[in-house]
Amino acid sequence: MHTVVVETSGLRAEDVVAVARDAARVELSKDALNAVAAARRHIDELAAKPDPVYGVSTGFGALAVRHISPELRAQLQRNIVRSHAAGTGPAVEREVVRALMFLRLKTVASGRTGVRPEVVQTMADVLNAGITPVVHEYGSLGCSGDLAPLSHCALTLMGEGDAEGPDGTVRPAGELLAEHGIAPVELREKEGLALLNGTDGMLGMLVMACADLARLHTSADITAALSLEALLGTDRVLAPELHAIRPHPGQAAAAANMLKVLEGSGLTGHHQDDAPRVQDAYSVRCAPQVAGAGRDTLSHARTVAERELAAAVDNPVVLPDGRVESNGNFHGAPVAYVLDFLAIAAADLASISERRTDRLLDKNRSHGLPPFLAHDAGVDSGLMIAQYTQAALVSELKRLAVPASADSIPSSAMQEDHVSMGWSAARKLRTAVDNLTRVVAIELYAAARAVELREADGGTASPASRAVLAAARDAGVGGPGEDRFLSPDMAAAEVFVRGGGLVAAAESVTGPLA
Repeated sequence: MHTVVVETSGLRAEDVVAVARDAARVELSKDALNAVAAARRHIDELAAKPDPVYGVSTGFGALAVRHISPELRAQLQRNIVRSHAAGTGPAVEREVVRALMFLRLKTVASGRTGVRPEVVQTMADVLNAGITPVVHEYGSLGCSGDLAPLSHCALTLMGEGDAEGPDGTVRPAGELLAEHGIAPVELREKEGLALLNGTDGMLGMLVMACADLARLHTSADITAALSLEALLGTDRVLAPELHAIRPHPGQAAAAANMLKVLEGSGLTGHHQDDAPRVQDAYSVRCAPQVAGAGRDTLSHARTVAERELAAAVDNPVVLPDGRVESNGNFHGAPVAYVLDFLAIAAADLASISERRTDRLLDKNRSHGLPPFLAHDAGVDSGLMIAQYTQAALVSELKRLAVPASADSIPSSAMQEDHVSMGWSAARKLRTAVDNLTRVVAIELYAAARAVELREADGGTASPASRAVLAAARDAGVGGPGEDRFLSPDMAAAEVFVRGGGLVAAAESVTGPLA
């Protein structure tokens, strides 16, 4: 099994995905444990002094004005976890919680938060045991970190609350820890606060969304190429010299992908034959420009994620010279903005994909294809309602593109009077990514059928297109023919796209695509 070693310098995005989705094991480097121990010594020194220090010897938030005596400090740290574990609604996905836990582990292992080494080790042990705290949909405002979600994770470390075991069964966390020989942590000064105060939930969802969207952009380039081919469009608009004069890197990459997929096609370039047209419609001709803008948006989001992965987000933090300083680094604005930005780009990529599908089905615009790609139009409805489903998904994506980060609502008696809503931005982006996957899958379904109909009529698709068609059929995506129950075909297309089968099939001919 793959192992990820946690260093003080931060993480790579692929490490987060490996732990969250693939159950990679976590190990703490010696340097990280040494840094944690050194920072803890500073906290212990401050705890022994009479001066109030936020999070060490005071209350929290609007209650920070109260100095807490030494005999109450362990109770203070337990209480912050218990009281802040106030989430509600459905449980969020296992991979999200694992990413949340792992990213908090990354921060506490940085030597900037002041927890003891045994707390950090327990966090790693819980991840490696496959114990996943129950974290609820609602509870985070994305400021002071993802407080409620992280509190539910910290509750599990204390042996309290509910968690999901490796077998998927939800049970009391204390029982699960005992079964795996893990002792619950007894929190001391600063530790409860340090476990809660980060952007880890929204960051984990951003990292996974970036991975998914990278695959989806490549998938969308492939389906756009198939649609262009099926519509007898021209690939001359994909020439590198045309994209070099508008030097957006994402645009050039999308055009290059489409050109690779269409290489050797006998269907492209016939736009002057039966119904002459000087140019293809925007949804075909401008596919690289729209998909490319999404790719560049994704590049920016990855830059933000990389910076956050190198960060130690907590309040207060232990600085290298031993000072413990309050700060506002827990504010989720940098992450929230790009989460919303990606949702906008996803909605537009889905929108142009749906327009191509609609064009394939309309006999007045499809240049010789049968109405709705039906076997016997009138008796058969073909893919008419598949496009309805796609349109419904696109409409939902447009609603999901409304930014969460433009909102704010004050909390904690106006002490926390401006928040990022980054958790909400992340949650809606996950839905957007799922819906975009389905939209691209439906375009694939329609374009594949249309290309097969062209070949049945004597045309020759590109080698890459034929490889995609063969792989799609092997994956259970049905081809042309009389009307049948469509949902299973569409579900198979979704699995084919989501699992990377579409990209792998095209790359078996083209080589690596961007």
